[in-house]
Amino acid sequence: MKISEELTWRGLVQQTTLKDLTYLDTNKVTFYHGFDASAPSQTVGNLAAMMVDLVFIRHGHKALILAGGSTSLVGDPGGKDTERPMQTVETIAYNVEQAKKQIQKVYGDRPFTLVNNLDWTKDMTALEFLREVGKYFSIGDLIKRDYIATRLGEGGAGISYTEFSYSLLQGFDYLHLFETYNCTLQIGGSDQWANCLSGVDLIRKKKGAETHVITLPLIINKATGKKFGKSEGGAIWLDEEKTSVFDFYQFWLNTDDESSQDYVKIFTEIEKEEYDKLVADFNADKSSRLVQKYLAYNVTKLVHGEENANKAKAQAEAVFSGDFSNIPAENTFAVEDTYIVDGNVKILDLVVDKKIIESKGKFRELLSSNGLSVDGKTLTDIVIAKPEGAEMIFQVGKKRFYKLTF
Repeated sequence: MKISEELTWRGLVQQTTLKDLTYLDTNKVTFYHGFDASAPSQTVGNLAAMMVDLVFIRHGHKALILAGGSTSLVGDPGGKDTERPMQTVETIAYNVEQAKKQIQKVYGDRPFTLVNNLDWTKDMTALEFLREVGKYFSIGDLIKRDYIATRLGEGGAGISYTEFSYSLLQGFDYLHLFETYNCTLQIGGSDQWANCLSGVDLIRKKKGAETHVITLPLIINKATGKKFGKSEGGAIWLDEEKTSVFDFYQFWLNTDDESSQDYVKIFTEIEKEEYDKLVADFNADKSSRLVQKYLAYNVTKLVHGEENANKAKAQAEAVFSGDFSNIPAENTFAVEDTYIVDGNVKILDLVVDKKIIESKGKFRELLSSNGLSVDGKTLTDIVIAKPEGAEMIFQVGKKRFYKLTF
């Protein structure tokens, strides 16, 4: 499958300045894709962008993965109703290093070059920036952009010169990478279309050269209509300290039937023949949840490694069946273990004392709504007997697990 065909089949192109994607079939280009460093971890939304990069790399195109070391200090106003809080240089530097580790893990041994836009902006004077970059941008054009117009319009929160300048910085990034690496393609999210075009325009005006942009579609949960990657508790992070491996696995496992079929094409490297068979088998028996299982295992393996994926799979199967007996002793659940040495236990006092549940009232509320279980069986009493074995699994709701050792 050619890259133009694969990008189309996977549904990875929203807008592009290319007249025809088949240009990429016969012309190997150097492209760049930037990542934000305003948080200490990337999310599954960022993972979608990484997967697009891997498509290009597989087809022989050269990848420049850009850390927003300087642009994250300024703050991207896109999609924000108010000014982003300023973060320290040290915080952004830490976030960049964390993101690099996650990206390197996902890309594995695939070839790419990591760059940081702080390297070419930190020593640039304000006068140099105004003369070399600002001179080529029209205020009239900039204030027409949706995110700026919204902030400046009636009822808007306004916009500082700092965030107003973000688009110029992104345009300068493209110019620098064009001059340094002969980079002629930028990949970005659909909300970055105007910012990406800033670089295209700047390169055309300063260098008389033609460069291009491809933006990715916004990924929507078809069951809810909401932006993908968000849950009631917030973003789904790639850092297991922020989203546990088990919760990460469960997130994918719980996707709806229709969306999961799209996500498999976006978030895994499955080939079309295998995909067609997977979907056909799934449609023959949707209760099998074959697509969700494939998705959950393979994305978890990509982000957290095979060992963690196997553990999360075993946990998920145990939760579904209520049989925890086959889970390896070394398998850790989503929370720390709780150790007990006595015989029969008044579980109410134990879990409140250990702050597993915040109060006795909350415990009784969960108990009456069948929200507590032991070894997969619904808890009906405030006292549990010592098990035949040395341990049991205490479960609160659907996602919180505690190993009780006797």
